[in-house]
Amino acid sequence: MTESFLEQLRIDSRFLKLDQRLDTELVDKLILQLNRIYPQILTDKEASKYRDLDVPTCIRLAELLSHLQDKGEEACREFYRAVHLHAEDVYFSLPTRLRLRDSGEPIAPIPSPKDRYVMNDHSPLFFLSCFSVAVGAALLYYYGESKQVSGSSSALGLAAMGLSRKVRDVLIWYTEDGK
Repeated sequence: MTESFLEQLRIDSRFLKLDQRLDTELVDKLILQLNRIYPQILTDKEASKYRDLDVPTCIRLAELLSHLQDKGEEACREFYRAVHLHAEDVYFSLPTRLRLRDSGEPIAPIPSPKDRYVMNDHSPLFFLSCFSVAVGAALLYYYGESKQVSGSSSALGLAAMGLSRKVRDVLIWYTEDGK
């Protein structure tokens, strides 16, 4: 069974503190990601504290990691997501990732927010075609019932010109029925 993100961050903290690839710019990106996307994890006040350039990067990072561990599992998960997004080479060289890769266990990818809320797997073209059919049926129903609108049958006849043979036959039959 895999460890929680909180346990993984405890294990990876030493590596992250010593890794030279986590420079000031990258730490700032991680802090901004956590602050802007997840303000419940890192408030504006906390973000400005961890972005203070008068404090060395290694100290700011150590304080950030301990703060995230105090916040809990969700904060640690979002930190790993931010590291994966902004520093993929660092993410895949973390000790917990290397151990999971070497053990042969499948590494479960962190689900993105887009993946969580997918309603269906149809393309936008499918949606547009269904919507067009619904609008066409509504227009047929609306204009077919009213006899006050002049030329509605001729408009349907003209609309049938660019359609397939079966649809054209139905529209022409419908316009002839109205007369």
